[in-house]
Amino acid sequence: MKALVTGGTGFIGSHLVEALLKRGDNVRCLVRNRNDLKWIRNLPIETVEGDCTEKVGLLDAVKGVDQVFHLAGLTRALNEEIYFQVNAMGTENLVHACLEKNPDLKKFIYLSSQAAAGPCQNGGKKRELDHCMPVSPYGRSKRRGEEFCLEHLHQIPLVILRPSAVYGPRDRDVYFFFKILKKGIKPIFSRDEQYISLCYVEDLVQAILLASDSKESDREIFFISDGQDYRLDQIGDLFEEAMAIKAHRILIPEWVISGVAFFAEWMAKFSGSPPLINKGKVEEMVQKNWLCDITKAERVLGFKPKFPLAEGIKITYEWYLNEHWL
Repeated sequence: MKALVTGGTGFIGSHLVEALLKRGDNVRCLVRNRNDLKWIRNLPIETVEGDCTEKVGLLDAVKGVDQVFHLAGLTRALNEEIYFQVNAMGTENLVHACLEKNPDLKKFIYLSSQAAAGPCQNGGKKRELDHCMPVSPYGRSKRRGEEFCLEHLHQIPLVILRPSAVYGPRDRDVYFFFKILKKGIKPIFSRDEQYISLCYVEDLVQAILLASDSKESDREIFFISDGQDYRLDQIGDLFEEAMAIKAHRILIPEWVISGVAFFAEWMAKFSGSPPLINKGKVEEMVQKNWLCDITKAERVLGFKPKFPLAEGIKITYEWYLNEHWL
């Protein structure tokens, strides 16, 4: 089996590349710069230089592969237009390249996000058939990418995966939370209880591989998480336990977070680098319910999460220590 992976140098993509090689696949990675391969530098892979925002460069990348794993995307950007250029239009470009140069493609897997569906507004858990109501530019751009895929539902063997918040070695978003906790601060963003679904990176990779093997997965959308429901304060306690520290709970009002985001976006205009926090991220952070239901993935894909949160956090924290990130 020959696989094309976009976003293979990133957090999730690099773990997927390793798993595909272990499975025995020949792996081709679409990279923007062959001199910056990061985590996949020393792996036996083929690289093709290109960018999802430029369709011409994608035509050669998709030739001759059996499966495409589209993981490339932006989680932070300077503005909403850039989110859509990469996450939405980039996905459309890749789909069109496959239709033009690889009409016999066996599988196209698009890694979307729970943010594309939006939070669960009425209690319970978000399911695949629920109406999508993304609350951030990132979520709206990922949803538009889904819509581009769905427009070609009967032309390409398509699968859309919507993972919840993903964590694990190499991730920088959860790393930021570890850094705050190490300073003895456990931020709380709402007086109300907030709930979230999480997924360890190796469980997500398992789901991706299952989707690539399953014929029943074609033309379907699946939420992916570890299947558990977490309160945000409960997660903080588990982080503290893994780090063997005791942090102080500090309530940060929404107006403070919004002010920080406004300032970060203003500074980003001068630095040219995407801010770590923006108004869209604040909208995601203050939601009360980011739970999703993985019943469909369990039933159709045979997905069985293997990593409890406490174990996943411990592995991740030890990796940060070994790599001298903390």
